[in-house]
Amino acid sequence: MNNLFSAFILFTVLFFSVSAQAETESISWQSLAPEEQKILSKYSEQWQAFPAERQQRLRQGIKRWQQLTPEQRQQAKRKFTRWKKLPPEQRQQLRQQFSNFLTLPPEQRQRLVQRYRWFKQLSPEQRKQLRQQWEDMPQEQKEEIKQRRLKRLQQQRQRTNRQHRNR
Repeated sequence: MNNLFSAFILFTVLFFSVSAQAETESISWQSLAPEEQKILSKYSEQWQAFPAERQQRLRQGIKRWQQLTPEQRQQAKRKFTRWKKLPPEQRQQLRQQFSNFLTLPPEQRQRLVQRYRWFKQLSPEQRKQLRQQWEDMPQEQKEEIKQRRLKRLQQQRQRTNRQHRNR
């Protein structure tokens, strides 16, 4: 599930994230570079009907795609293929988790990203052992851990909200 969530995050960031300075004006098909038109060719007929925001997201996605190494592109393609094979319910669950992730305070998101990177640097045996420890843990203990995490998250959100109100 962690791999699927990371794949979803990567896919979303690569293809659908919007820059803070995204243009809000519609982009004409003719104003696209030939290489952009080639990549977006399947959208040529409906391009002008797309909202400006979607046009900008697609264009930015192309730019990010072009900056990837061939290995990174292959990895993204594999992850996207796995994503498309997921049942709709699981994709919706992952979208919701990602949405929840985006609502976290920046410090909390950064901590989660760091923990994820730490976990990915573990050997497969170490990851398997940690997963097994979690699976072997009594349900009451798991719930207690989840509740402590939730309480910390709520406190963090409250602090962040207070900081924003005080600005």
